[in-house]
Formats: sequence, C-alpha cells, structure tokens
Amino acid sequence: MRMNVAKENAALAALEFVKDGMVLGLGSGSTAEIFIEQLGEKVAGGLRVQGIPTSDRTAECAKEAGVPLIAADKIRSIDLTIDGADEVDPAFSLIKGGGACLLREKIIAHASAKMVVIIDASKMVENLGAFPLPIEVDPFGLTLTADKIYEALKDTGCREAQTVLRQAKDGSGPLVTDGGHWILDSKCEHIASPFETAKALSSIPGVMEHGLFIDLADTIIIGEVDHAKVMELAKN
Repeated sequence: MRMNVAKENAALAALEFVKDGMVLGLGSGSTAEIFIEQLGEKVAGGLRVQGIPTSDRTAECAKEAGVPLIAADKIRSIDLTIDGADEVDPAFSLIKGGGACLLREKIIAHASAKMVVIIDASKMVENLGAFPLPIEVDPFGLTLTADKIYEALKDTGCREAQTVLRQAKDGSGPLVTDGGHWILDSKCEHIASPFETAKALSSIPGVMEHGLFIDLADTIIIGEVDHAKVMELAKN
C-alpha cells in the first residue's frame, strides 16, 4: 500500500510538467500506468495532448483512460516523455527493460525534448547493476550474440556477466517482445562504467537495444508516502 501511494505521488508530480498541446511519450510499467490514469482525468477536464505509447500494454491503458494516441510515424518530435525505471544512479543513468519494452522506450525517449522519470525511493542506487540488465536481441544466432555480450560485459568491468534468456510467464518458451525479439537478462551486480558498457553492447550486431539509458533523463521524481521529491540534472 505504501509503495502504491509513493508511485501515485510521483505520477501526480509529473503531471506538473505536462502542458496543453503537448505530444507525450507514454512509458510502460506500473508507475507509468498510474500516470496515464491520472493524465486521463486531466484530459477529461479539457487538457489537450497526444500520446505515443511505448508498448501494446501502454496503448491499452491509454485507451482505457481516454488519452488520445498518435502513431510514432505521424510526428517529427516529442515534447515530453514520462516513464519509470528499474534503477537510477546519481548521474541519472538508468536501467530499464524489466517490462521488456526497452527498445520502444528508448526510441521514444531519444526523440523527446525532455524525459521525466518517475520512481519510488527503492529504485535510487549508488551504482547500477543489482537489477539484471535487459538486452533485447534478435533470435537468430542467439548463442553467438550471448557470447559477445558476455565478453563485452567482462571487458568493461562488470563484476559478473551471467546471462539468461527471459522466459514467458505462461511457460510457453522465450518471452517475445512487442517487436518480435527476445530478452537476455545479464546479472552484472555492479556496472563499473555504464557509458562504456552501453557503447560495447551497442556495437554487437545481434543486440537490437540494451537497457542502459545514458544521457536521456533530465528529471527524476521520487515518490514518497506523503510527498514527491523532484531532482533536476545539473547542467554544466
């Protein structure tokens, strides 16, 4: 219950960044869905926005909430993306992809003028890596790709590099993303240099995208039981 209240407070604080007429990237996950529900109430009250969902589940949630949607191919830029995260470090680097939506989430975040991340306090960490790093891969040549991922993780100083293929919850086999790919979860424990690890993973042909979001988040909103803390990235 306390966790849900914290998520609701983070989502409410994020609504303050939404302005009339905006094109919004709508993130995936439980906290993002709370935001979408609250956004729907604002839309019902007259707020005009268009949302671009980062997953099929998010699209369903937005339709249920009455949030108008627009296809990503119909726009040239996105004003603001509101999304959650699995881990956030002090430099605002993120691990995302626990919900297997990382490829679409990163496409939308990268195209956005601003990204606001809504989390509860448990997601703030000193170093990324305790949460297994999701890596979206093409099923073709999976073993070859997994070997390259292992080498990249070890070469960039990750404490561990055990990688497992994520399975569907219904036991039917590998989880298939909305884009038709598979997910490898790498149990790094500690990612010494998120930038170098991200660069190394991006160079592997079989990797469609990885869950390290570097230099994308501008604002982190941490929900608490009785308030929300808004943190802005310091500009050099």
